[in-house]
Amino acid sequence: MKNIVTGGAGFIGSNLINRLSEMGEEVICIDNLQTSTISNIKKFANSNKFTFIKHNLQLPIEIKADRIWHLACPASPIHYQKNPIETSKTIYLGTKNMLELANETGAKILFASSSEIYGQASKFPQTENDYGYLDLNSKRTCYALGKKYAESLCSDFKKIHNIELRVARIFNTYGPNLSPEDGRVISNFICNSIMNKPLLLHGDGKQTRTFCYIDDCIDGLLKLMNSSYNNPVNIGGNQEINILNLSKRISKKLSHYKVPIQVKKADNDPIRRKPDIKLAKKLLNWEPSVSLDEGLDKTIIYFKALLGKQS
Repeated sequence: MKNIVTGGAGFIGSNLINRLSEMGEEVICIDNLQTSTISNIKKFANSNKFTFIKHNLQLPIEIKADRIWHLACPASPIHYQKNPIETSKTIYLGTKNMLELANETGAKILFASSSEIYGQASKFPQTENDYGYLDLNSKRTCYALGKKYAESLCSDFKKIHNIELRVARIFNTYGPNLSPEDGRVISNFICNSIMNKPLLLHGDGKQTRTFCYIDDCIDGLLKLMNSSYNNPVNIGGNQEINILNLSKRISKKLSHYKVPIQVKKADNDPIRRKPDIKLAKKLLNWEPSVSLDEGLDKTIIYFKALLGKQS
């Protein structure tokens, strides 16, 4: 089976390509390398079942495949807030072009949406039918509203063209192939701890998140793609932890004794975010199997090797 993976040199995309390659499938990776790195996919360079195309998805592309995994978009706030107009264009035009390609070629398409579409939620955990408040003046809105509109575009293509559509609302995910400069909390805490630098807490650290290890996330995406369900499904962790306790847990694992430094709270940072994954359990027989401690240990090993430290 031939697969197109957009954003394939990124964190989730490269892990997905690794799994598809292990399954013996053909993969076409499309990435403009704006926020990703070619090193994430260099291991596939000599494979006759792997093709890399450097391309900006704001522009159409003509290529045939059986399945399209549309993951392309800057996902870290430090990246997508640098140029919010480009972020909005990438989400809208990239999704539009991939939907049109799916419609023209008959490919099944999975769109990677985000937990950001829930905004400042009022119900916990967040179910697929919940919609929170999005502040249009927030720096996060280019990404959150972009993903929300892209979901609407996906739904319209399904209604009008009857494409084979899957939508994954991905919550906080972590693991190997994250960049040390990614800017998200787990990579920041681990890398700073390894380098014996202070950990920076946004606000008081009482805001909570759930974290899903990348292998579990990939399992969920594969099961969703192979299902017949056309509406959004939450893919995320089920172990909630506040950020202060997360910093302490990572520090303890790395014998890091510097006291966390509290900094100004990030713009419109949600106080709590936890997915309701009942739908994924029911439809896909999926739920995370890697505990937070196990996932952190694996991620620490990855970053130690990446940063040239001894385990």
